[in-house]
Amino acid sequence: MASTSLFVIAIDFGTSYSGYCFSLASGASQIRQVFWGAEHGLMTPKTPTCILFNEKQEFSKFGYDAVMKYKSLPSSEAQKWYFFQNFKMNLYDRKVTSDMELVASNGKKLPALKVFSESLRYMMEHALNNIESASFQTVCGHSEVTWVITVPAIWNAAAKQFMRLAAKQAGLISDMLSEKLIIALEPEAASLWCKQLPREGFMVDSSDNEKFEDSPGIQYIVVDCGGGTIDITVHEIKEDHYLTELHKASGGGWGGNTVDENFSAFLKEIFGDDLWDEYVKSHPAELQQMMYNFSLQKCSTSREEVYLRCYYNLTRLAECKKDIHCFFEKVDGAMWNNGTIMITYEKMKSFFAYSTKKIIDALKEILHKPDMSNVQYILLVGGFASSIILRDEIYQTFSKKYHILCPIEAQIAIAKGAVLFGVNPQIVASRISARTYGVAVTQNFDPEIHDLWRLRISKSEDYIYCDDVFEKLVGIEQSVNINEVAHYTFYPVEPDQTNACFSFYCTEKGDAQYVDEEGMELLGSCTVPMPDTKLGRKRQLKLEIKFGLTEFKATGTDITSKQSQTVMIDFLSM
Repeated sequence: MASTSLFVIAIDFGTSYSGYCFSLASGASQIRQVFWGAEHGLMTPKTPTCILFNEKQEFSKFGYDAVMKYKSLPSSEAQKWYFFQNFKMNLYDRKVTSDMELVASNGKKLPALKVFSESLRYMMEHALNNIESASFQTVCGHSEVTWVITVPAIWNAAAKQFMRLAAKQAGLISDMLSEKLIIALEPEAASLWCKQLPREGFMVDSSDNEKFEDSPGIQYIVVDCGGGTIDITVHEIKEDHYLTELHKASGGGWGGNTVDENFSAFLKEIFGDDLWDEYVKSHPAELQQMMYNFSLQKCSTSREEVYLRCYYNLTRLAECKKDIHCFFEKVDGAMWNNGTIMITYEKMKSFFAYSTKKIIDALKEILHKPDMSNVQYILLVGGFASSIILRDEIYQTFSKKYHILCPIEAQIAIAKGAVLFGVNPQIVASRISARTYGVAVTQNFDPEIHDLWRLRISKSEDYIYCDDVFEKLVGIEQSVNINEVAHYTFYPVEPDQTNACFSFYCTEKGDAQYVDEEGMELLGSCTVPMPDTKLGRKRQLKLEIKFGLTEFKATGTDITSKQSQTVMIDFLSM
């Protein structure tokens, strides 16, 4: 863990932007952050999560360098390269497998694992080089660094495991069970950073207390406003400054990218389907630059109209059809202004409407629950939280009852909090289970309980059983302590079997009888060896699982042989 490392390096791998922070593992009193884009005249705490591969599928550039390189390619060359952006969203709310593919901006495909692992490899090398130059110390071995990678709390187990697999392929860790990699949940990391900020650390509203962590019993909602997802969790400060989760992680894909999508649809409406489709296909690099400029404008802190440069090729294609002013004659909320598109503040707000409504509805649903009556604060974090439009909507809806807070460093709060989590992963003392989790088991067949068609007879014909029975391990919305270990004892079906395979399932229902019921989802499986067969079916197999961690951790013990091992639950091959 971090205590045996020299450094903790936390990578905030975002949908739109990524960055990292680091500190000595002995304590996070001095967290160092990195600024990006100096060679392009910029200085930002994160860099675009964009990666570029050449026509031979070899890694070329990441971040601002990828954006600038791709933008500079002639259209004919751009069609041969592989440019990926917003690819993190491919791990949300869909089936995630180790062999899935991603589609580049020009329609070409590469394995998702290659795209993610090369991105993480770049961040790893950048961080290690930075530490070396800052500390005059070369970081050589895996043992010297504890890595923390942030993920949305609403991601499923397969998506989290995919990030661990990508980290292994990138070289951050040497094996999948390595404790040198910690998966941190983004809203938790943000919460850890915010709770120790002084009052002047926030830019919206103000807190009555110097620090949250100095006020045990304080309850607050954290809204992580990212480019891809909105991640919501509820925490309470305990006496020892630790956190407990009060409500299961919730949210959805309503992040800042939905604003970009609405803007793009608006441009398509202005210029017409045919012209816009031709522009998108023929000039992807130029389009990418225009959308990137818009993404910066949407997070403006001013309540004024926005001016966006209309790039050469879009202007040229438009004027081949008619004078460009004519495209704006019947457009509400935008006008042509000497080479730029002027968008009114009210029109900009309309691009946010879907996202803000979904966020507000989700917050209302949580806050209306009786057990949320003591919540006093709403914390807005993430790059999208810097938008005045988003903050205004949240403030107007909730400020009469709740304090609305946003840290000054909203975009880097997650990375800094992830460092704190890496130094002390025990600081989140308990979590709320998002679903009911269980395992498929066999039971002695009982005709009064089990369906007759589920009756099975073992090969040795001395065991009549029912299979596919759902054994609940933890219930939905159950509070689970991170150190809490669930113990289960199982017996083999056949006297000569030398291993046992456990298949894990989940459901949003409180319980189930069988694993093939409606709403049940197969999560993954793990295999535990049982090499000593002398006792036949009388052998005991104990399974111990920690559900309170950010990743499920299982240990299987064959009592007969006394063999015990931590087993990797495979969530990626289902």
